[in-house]
Amino acid sequence: MSVDLSVDYCGFQLENPFVLAPSPSTDQVDQLIKAFEAGWAGAVLKTVSIDSSVVRRVFPLVMKMEHLKGFMGLQNIDLISEHSVEQIEQTIRYLKKRFPFKAVIPSIIANNKGDWQMLAHRMAAAGADLLECSIFFPHGADWGLGAKIQEPASTEEIAGWVKEAAGKVPVVVKLSAQDSDIIATAAAVERSGAEGVCALNTLKSISGVDLDTLIPTPNIAGLSTYGGLSGPALKPIALRCTAEIAQKLNLDIAASGGITTWQDGAEFLLLGASSLQLCTAVLRFGVGIIDELIIGLQGWMEEKSFQSLTDVIGRSLPYLVGHSHLPRGIQVVSYIKADCCNQCGDCYDVCRTGGHDAVFWTEGFPEVDIRRCIGCGLCQAMCSSQAISLTRLMGER
Repeated sequence: MSVDLSVDYCGFQLENPFVLAPSPSTDQVDQLIKAFEAGWAGAVLKTVSIDSSVVRRVFPLVMKMEHLKGFMGLQNIDLISEHSVEQIEQTIRYLKKRFPFKAVIPSIIANNKGDWQMLAHRMAAAGADLLECSIFFPHGADWGLGAKIQEPASTEEIAGWVKEAAGKVPVVVKLSAQDSDIIATAAAVERSGAEGVCALNTLKSISGVDLDTLIPTPNIAGLSTYGGLSGPALKPIALRCTAEIAQKLNLDIAASGGITTWQDGAEFLLLGASSLQLCTAVLRFGVGIIDELIIGLQGWMEEKSFQSLTDVIGRSLPYLVGHSHLPRGIQVVSYIKADCCNQCGDCYDVCRTGGHDAVFWTEGFPEVDIRRCIGCGLCQAMCSSQAISLTRLMGER
């Protein structure tokens, strides 16, 4: 069966849903050429402002975020592109001439109507396929970059300015995970006439504290600052935002936050995203991961008999309901498969401290007392060997 990965994103036909998010990977023409030749459907250029040349970076720009030696993501204190508006215009023209069917999407940021509209007009005139507005910038507010918070009224106003100046070029607004009501802000984007949203931006964070020097990381000559968290740690938040927006509004959604594998991408598509932006995964593994992303997504779609992405996008949304609509009275209990168990004892410990003391040991293996087990799922969540399942009691329907 032939699988069609092309998708309409805000009126532009992407050859596949995978797009590079704005990052160091999208700030140099030679890197963008490699990415497009590798098979990426498009790229959001690193954010530009009229004051790009004024912003001076500090180093190091990026810190790895780990917990129990597991990779969680990256915290960056990088700022916007140091390229001038003229250089970004040249990049757009060159890329569109060489790759006419790839999506070239400049990201813009400003702090007044005149600058927003000037940037929008110039990017559109240079040949941009879409425009992405970075209204909130987690660690750039003290430079005068973007708003300190993102909220509906100003978002609608700014998106309206950009839409007015962009003409026929579609406009996408990047949303913040720190928004107190992301649905209200997304609704404001819809009212503005903009075509889509990107969910979502990095999350303002601190990567850690050096316990020897007592200085938070990264250490910049004895001082530190807040940064933007990206990567796998953001995925559950980004999934929630994507689903809520898709359920309540009629906007195209670019999912961004924690997409590392084709499985991650499929989850976002099932929850309503129409394109997928990757940053941290590309920085970790290189632009060549596009092959695995495409092959994996195609293979899964064939297995599920999905012929196109229209069969996939939003398919899981009907299963998401309010808590009060969940079925009640279905009793389940834990079942431990002895042949899979590694005898780590985590299920025993968690049931004693957070459950109902239903797990006990017999002949070196944990077992479940179904008279005490209420099916809370704590033991299954903590099991490292996938040896625990939740099953209905005999006679339950």
